[in-house]
Amino acid sequence: MKTLSILALAALACSVTHAQQKLVPAQSEISFIVKQMGVPLDGKFGKFDGQIAFDPAKPEAGKINLSIDLSTAVVGDADTVKELRKPEWFGIAKFPTASFTSTSIKAVGAGKFDVAGNLSIKGISKPLSIPVTLAKTGAVSVAQGGFTIKRGDFKIGEGDWADTSIVAGDVQVKFKLAVTGL
Repeated sequence: MKTLSILALAALACSVTHAQQKLVPAQSEISFIVKQMGVPLDGKFGKFDGQIAFDPAKPEAGKINLSIDLSTAVVGDADTVKELRKPEWFGIAKFPTASFTSTSIKAVGAGKFDVAGNLSIKGISKPLSIPVTLAKTGAVSVAQGGFTIKRGDFKIGEGDWADTSIVAGDVQVKFKLAVTGL
């Protein structure tokens, strides 16, 4: 009976630790780079959120869900931002968010992880594997990484905009996610 109570308390303590993990948006960033006519354009998303249940000692039990408000994308000038909201690009009216949901997390070295999951944009979901580096500074842990997507895979830039000679097909995405409770 005593052993069962101790195990139950330990399980409760673990679940409380995971429940307290919070993304700190003010210290986090999701950015992207796309080339238009060969010139790099830097952009970023102003609003995103996530649910994180992760223990670096047991990464395989972790789960990460991120949601990105596509209407907060900023790149180039005001006309470019307006263009991004149109159906040919992000289609904000129909698809206001993009999401990433992990399917597995594996340790690949000290503070390094491979996070596999599904990236969904415009109702299209594609598998993605992301190398992530995790570093702890005081009460905040910072996960950093990046990956490249093909915008055509998600129908970002349809119709005349599908031509990759004007806007490149590759989009580099970089992130820095500050998390408390890890």
